[in-house]
Formats: sequence, structure tokens, C-alpha cells
Amino acid sequence: MALGTAGSSTQVTAASGGSNYKSAFALVTTLFFIWGFLTSLNDILIPHLKAIFDLNYAQVMLVQFAFFTSYAIFGFPAGKIVEWIGYQRTMVVGLFTMALGAILFIPAANLPSYPLFLAALIVLAAGMTALQVSANPYVTVLGPAQTASSRLNLAQAFNSLGTTVGPPLGGFLILKGAEKLVENVNTMSPAALRAYRMHQAATVKTPYLVFTLVLVLVGLAIALYKFPRIDTTKDFRPMKEGDKQHSMWRYPHVVLGAIAIFVYVGAEVSIGSFLINYFGQSYIAGLTALAAANLVPFYWGGAMVGRFIGSAVLQKMKTNKLVAICAVAALLLTLTSMLSFGHVAMWSILAVGLFNSIMFPSIFTLGIAEMGPLTGEASGLLVIAIVGGAIIPEIQGVLADHIGIHHAFIIPVICYLYIAYYGWKGSRVILPRNA
Repeated sequence: MALGTAGSSTQVTAASGGSNYKSAFALVTTLFFIWGFLTSLNDILIPHLKAIFDLNYAQVMLVQFAFFTSYAIFGFPAGKIVEWIGYQRTMVVGLFTMALGAILFIPAANLPSYPLFLAALIVLAAGMTALQVSANPYVTVLGPAQTASSRLNLAQAFNSLGTTVGPPLGGFLILKGAEKLVENVNTMSPAALRAYRMHQAATVKTPYLVFTLVLVLVGLAIALYKFPRIDTTKDFRPMKEGDKQHSMWRYPHVVLGAIAIFVYVGAEVSIGSFLINYFGQSYIAGLTALAAANLVPFYWGGAMVGRFIGSAVLQKMKTNKLVAICAVAALLLTLTSMLSFGHVAMWSILAVGLFNSIMFPSIFTLGIAEMGPLTGEASGLLVIAIVGGAIIPEIQGVLADHIGIHHAFIIPVICYLYIAYYGWKGSRVILPRNA
């Protein structure tokens, strides 16, 4: 698999001291913040584009479909790029590709064109995939093996900081200038409709131009920084000599873990994608898009707080058990929101973010447990499974069009039910016979 080297853990062979590791870690951590920030802006784009182009939920969820499908399409090529040019240069390629995607928002707004917006998101996500494939394993090898998990959790906390800051800032920059939305664009003349769409779409141009410049500057900083050299020829956790290697598909905890990543990312993204429209319903809160955007950080901020709390709890509790407990809590909160109205429904769905927090890193850790030289291949499969963020929101969008947004949250409920199973039983390592 192309992701074998990219996803595998390796040894740092630079002779530089710990201070060099810390500065390199700090610089790479900014990438986690950046992709968290830009990913969360999809939650702002969804209601904005829905209103501009008069889309139904299934159509507007193509935003997440286009974005997260890129993980499946570009995951293997990104891994191959790491093999060819290394971690550092792949990060630079990823950042410049993201910059290209961001600048494409300007012609998309000038036309304006929903397909071109989707194309821009695909390019942006392609660059983000390269960052994920290169930065995640780099963080794990940037220092002692015994603290690899701690470093990755800390980096992911900054990712959560990005997803927390993104919605309110994006709402201010993008939605503030688009508050006067027309209820029914079908009554407008073609000329008036085009003028209206151009005016509303123009609100994304300045923010995404700024994002383009930031991505280019960070890309140059990564390109010019002297990182510790990485030896990619050694495995982080090699099997004992003489052990027989099997295909990763023969390890149930890996395959079931990929499914768990698929449904987790799908559930997390689905909930975040629907929050603004959900809070706009009269029976929930009746908020404007801008006011609702200011509440979205409670969802993503809960994930950030939960990761810090979870890192402490995991010192005394087994990972699989905590995953099961958090999944059950998320399931019950989502059900509560489905079966209630007003502030109870609003705050219960926002509270799900707190219990989402430890799921991704914990499922990822459980999924690659005891895989030895197959760790890279297992990691690659788990990265590809992020495509759940494309498929599950689309399913929920179709369901929302048929039964309403309120009860369409049954989709995340089913996802959390599976995650609870994985934490409780599916994550147990069962070695193939004759291993």
C-alpha cells in the first residue's frame, strides 16, 4: 500500500537536541490548527451556499461529500509522495495545494458557480490530505517512542482549537455581509437572481484570499525550516525476528477500527454540518444563521476540552472502555435532542462534542495496536476511512429532506451505537492463526 511508509512510525536520527524537536513540533502543530480551522468553515459554507443557490439538504451536503471524498481519492497518492520526497516536502506540497484550493473560491464567487465551489473544496481537501498523511506520523516520530501518543494528542488538541475558532470567525467574516437573504429566489428574474447570488457569494472572497496568503507563508516557513532528519527505513515497533506477517485484513480490530473511524467522522461531521440550520428551526431556537454560528464553537470547543480531560482519564482507564462510555453518552445526548425541543434539544446536541473528543485518537490507537511492521498499512486504511465524513452527512441530508432535520439525527445515533460496540468488544486484538 502506498501509505505504508507515510503511515508507519519511524526513528528520528538527527543528532540535534530536544530543543530542536520542540521547535519542530511547535511548527508542525500549526498545521493541525490550520486544517482544523479550514475544515470547520464547511459548517459556515453549508447554510450560506444553501441560501444562495436555493439547495435542498441533500444537494448542499455535497460540500462535505466533495471535501471528505478527497481523503479516499488522494490518500494513497499522498502516501506515495511521502515515499518520494519525504515528510517535510509533502507538508509544503500540501500547503501550496490548499492555497490553490482557497484562491479558487474567488472565481467561484465571481461567476457564481456551485460546482466550482465544490471543485475548490476538492483541491483544498487534497492538500489537507497530504498534510494529514505527512504531519500525523511525523509528530509520532519526533521524539521518544514512549511519548508518541502524548505528542499526537497534544497536536490534535490544537486541531480542536482550530475547529473552535473557525465557526465564529467564519460566521463573522462570511455570514455578516449576507444577512439579508431572499426567502424564495424562484420569484426573481434571471438578471436579479444573478446579481443577488454574486452579491451574497462575494462575502467569501476576502476571507479566502487571506487564507491563501497565510497558507503560502506557512508553506514557505515549513520549506525553509531545518527539521530533524527522519530515517524511514526502520519500523517503530518491529515484530520479533521469525514472526510470520499476515495481511492486515486478517486482523479484525484493524478492519472494525476502520469502520469505527468511518462512522465516527461521519457522525461528527453530520452533526456539525446541520447545527446552524437545526438551530434556525422555530421549534429549536429560531436563530439567524449568524447567531447560530456563534453557538457552533460550543460543539467543537467541547471536543477540545474533552481531549485535555481524556488525556488525564486515560492514565487510569483502559482506552477501549473510555471509548465505549463516551459513545454511549453521545448516543443518549443525540437521542435527547431528537426527542425534545427548545433549549434542551439545542444544548444536548452541542454537548455531544465533549464526548466526541477522545474518539478519533483512541480508535486510531486501538486500530493499529500490536500490528508491528504492518502498522503503516493499518494506519493508511484508517486514514482512508475518514471518507465517512463525505458519505454519512449526505445520507443524513437525504433523510432530512424526507422526514425533517429533527429526526434525521437518527443517523449519528446508529454510528455511536457501533462505536460503543467497537470500544466494548470489537477492538480486542485477535491474532491470526500461526502468527
